[in-house]
Amino acid sequence: MIDLRSDTKTKPTQGMREAIAAAEVGDEQRREDTTVNELERRVAELLGQPEAVYLPTATMANEIALRVLGEPGDEVVAEKNSHIFISELGGPAVFAGLMTRQLACPAGRFTPEQLRETRRPGDSTHTPATRIVSVENTHNASGGRVWPMDELEAVVATARELDLSLHLDGARILNAATALGVPAAAIGRDFDTVAICLSKGLGCPLGALVAGSPERMARARRLKHQFGGAMRQAGIVAAAGVYALDHHVERLADDHVRARRLAEGLYDAGVPVDLEQVETNFVQVDVRPLGLGPEEALERLAQQGVGLSMTVHPTRLRAVTHLDVDDEDIDRAVELIPRALGALARA
Repeated sequence: MIDLRSDTKTKPTQGMREAIAAAEVGDEQRREDTTVNELERRVAELLGQPEAVYLPTATMANEIALRVLGEPGDEVVAEKNSHIFISELGGPAVFAGLMTRQLACPAGRFTPEQLRETRRPGDSTHTPATRIVSVENTHNASGGRVWPMDELEAVVATARELDLSLHLDGARILNAATALGVPAAAIGRDFDTVAICLSKGLGCPLGALVAGSPERMARARRLKHQFGGAMRQAGIVAAAGVYALDHHVERLADDHVRARRLAEGLYDAGVPVDLEQVETNFVQVDVRPLGLGPEEALERLAQQGVGLSMTVHPTRLRAVTHLDVDDEDIDRAVELIPRALGALARA
């Protein structure tokens, strides 16, 4: 199958497996695992932050960050389809006791004006105070969309003016940096906390990190234990992250090129794709104009040997390119997807 369901579907490469097998390890809980320590050091530098903490998942990284930045009863503001709201099972409420304020935004990006209108100063008797702003970059539900640097900087400046803490859900921050042609640190350095996922575009079997100041990361390490995320000889899997930083970052541009080729090929074949929304490694397909529901469309695609996945949008599917998808796969997908969806007859 040509598996375009997600960039989490990658398998470790042979080189990554060899790095895992050769990893130096120690007691990670006591910070004696030299491979984990090296990964944390490198990711902190990559994100423009003083320190980073290695964790099993990006969901845990996001939830620890929110817990570090807020107190129960505080509000967190983010776009309504942000990962922290739709894909973490109510984690902000469960783990941090946070109220949520959801902003409806095209492309997953909100404006300084929206932030000003939404922010509540709070009071001591009735109204919760807005304390945290969470930005997702790239924005998953909008199709891997990227925050332009001027828009991001304007929101950051407004949040600082309003005395709000800033979290960056940068699960795919390296895709954003690749698309913008800037270092990841240029995106992450102005936030209080930053999360990055290693098991998406970087192709690791698991792992994520949260980064921030030494004081915040000291709290994050304690929460890591409370959340059940502390490990022992974790260098076995951290080695995959070190390997990915050396070998899988620059190649993200290949995923973006292939996503563009896929989008243009599908569009030319009559498949409903908005080319302006294809900014990184995501391609969203709207099956409604083809007279199909998403379940039927997925079944048809599977019969042709292509895997796509559903999205939060009721009639849109997504295809995501990654390091296990090559040029030949894209060529075949451009042939098979229109055939499966019956688009050629309508083109």
